[in-house]
Amino acid sequence: MHTKPKKTIGSVLSLVVILFLLFDGIAKIAGMDEAVKATVELGYPEGTIPIIGSLLLIFTILYAIPGTSFFGAVLLTAYLGGAVATNVRVEAPLFTHILFPAYIGIIVWTGLVLRQERLWRLLSNK
Repeated sequence: MHTKPKKTIGSVLSLVVILFLLFDGIAKIAGMDEAVKATVELGYPEGTIPIIGSLLLIFTILYAIPGTSFFGAVLLTAYLGGAVATNVRVEAPLFTHILFPAYIGIIVWTGLVLRQERLWRLLSNK
């Protein structure tokens, strides 16, 4: 695949996931009713929600900055792994809840690999 279309697709995928995660993090920090209700239903104390939202916001910002995007992707992967584990613990539906954070993680890494030529070369052995 040529570099320009690959970078464009990667940037669009990254932008979509960045906007989604920023909204989720800000909703948690702001204490929006739906974010608080959903997180409490997963078994987290209400007082921990701003901390969770702050971590998500920091990790997402690191992912959005080109120089720290790899580190941000690693941290988001850890965060999303915790979300998968949480959904497994509460016996949520597999495809709509348990795997949703994994889908987000796939988009995070696909976007990053497509927009960073170094990673593309590393993974494609070129």
